[in-house]
Amino acid sequence: MSAIRPAAVVVLAAGEGTRMKSATPKVLHEICGRSLVGHVLAAARELAPENLVVVVGHAREKVTAHLSDIDPGVRTAVQEEQNGTGHAVRIALEQLGGGIDGTVVVVCGDTPLLTGATLSALAATHHTDGNAVTVLTAEVPDATGYGRIVRDETGAVTAIVEHKDATDAQRAIREINSGVFAFDGALLADALKKVRTDNSQGEEYLTDVLGILREAGHRVGASVAADHREIAGINNRVQLSEARRILNDRLLTAAMLSGVTVIDPATTWVDVTVAFGQDVTVHPGTQLHGSTRLGEGSEVGPNCRLKDTVVDAGARVDTTVSDGAHIGPNATVGPYAYLRPGTRLGAKGKIGTYVETKNAAIGEGSKVPHLSYVGDATIGEYTNIGAASVFVNYDGQAKYHTTVGSHCRTGSDNMFVAPVTVGDGAYTAAGSVITKDVPPGSLAVARGQQRNIEGWVARKRPGSAAAKAAEAASQQGESED
Repeated sequence: MSAIRPAAVVVLAAGEGTRMKSATPKVLHEICGRSLVGHVLAAARELAPENLVVVVGHAREKVTAHLSDIDPGVRTAVQEEQNGTGHAVRIALEQLGGGIDGTVVVVCGDTPLLTGATLSALAATHHTDGNAVTVLTAEVPDATGYGRIVRDETGAVTAIVEHKDATDAQRAIREINSGVFAFDGALLADALKKVRTDNSQGEEYLTDVLGILREAGHRVGASVAADHREIAGINNRVQLSEARRILNDRLLTAAMLSGVTVIDPATTWVDVTVAFGQDVTVHPGTQLHGSTRLGEGSEVGPNCRLKDTVVDAGARVDTTVSDGAHIGPNATVGPYAYLRPGTRLGAKGKIGTYVETKNAAIGEGSKVPHLSYVGDATIGEYTNIGAASVFVNYDGQAKYHTTVGSHCRTGSDNMFVAPVTVGDGAYTAAGSVITKDVPPGSLAVARGQQRNIEGWVARKRPGSAAAKAAEAASQQGESED
């Protein structure tokens, strides 16, 4: 947290973002589990500002609803017409009651790579240097198209010169304006009253405040971001993808430095909300989303997509899609498993190949190894569910629950027609359709008697390959007799 607590942080998020070519407002596009504006708010919250205001405009109902979901404490100011950044900040200050004593930090809502540490450094520089305004800048490899930061011999900023207006000497400058500022709140409020609209866009530019304050004798300074990529704004989906890659690499680097083995970072994708224990191994082609947590020594992948899933210590998950599941310690899942919300697999349990589960509690040491669907069910401890079993939980109108006790052995190709209970220690025969409760320790057999109709193939399929094979087998049997 910054030692300098701003009086306010203003987030500019009123623009339409037409270059995104989307019905979704630009600031609501997501990378790594958060919206663009959500990333900015998270960075701003690290400063613990007294007030946090987001200026909304285009699609403000959607944006405001989203803000209420992710940060209920945020305030909003409505910019009915997008008349420039200066106009937006003026509206934000009016929402806060006018002039503010203390530091006001202004950030853009489309800069998801901006960190709280960089904003803290900006606020600290602003306070230490006694500036009226401090510009967040960055040194970039190629400054083409950006506004250049011009300084005097004391290091103070004398001007921000746009590329098209710069001299050759100024174009050689690689320090650029980010559009992020720290202001003296009272001076900012006063200067905004003097901003004019006699420009090509007829808008109030926030950058004009720098010249107004400098002409009034106040100092304009700068704080240089450690990584120029932090200030990158998102204007189209190419830039969105580039930012996602950078942020993902940042998250994976932090995970690896904390004791996680990521076999192939290039094919591993994580959200900012994912948590790891030590000695986790993540194999290639894995995506980890939402509130997913991987416990100590667990192993995930290859080719897994886990959302809001807890994987406890020592568990192994291979080639699996999971949403809202809890996988117990030393359990195994996959390959080719699908865990839907409400799945709870106990310690040392197993959900195997081509198994789908939903709203199912599977006890310690129990196994559903092959080709089965377990929905709306409770399975006790150390029970084995036979291959190709289906928990028939839906009658077309309502869903019902199945309970299978502990230490049960159910046969292959079983149908459990809910509601039904299989008692502890019970067995069921292969091919059974279980429609009635099975008492503990019983064997349930629910299938028709087998009937063999001899000679059927010869009569119904004469001359076929099957008929010829059957005839040859019959002759072989007669000769052996």
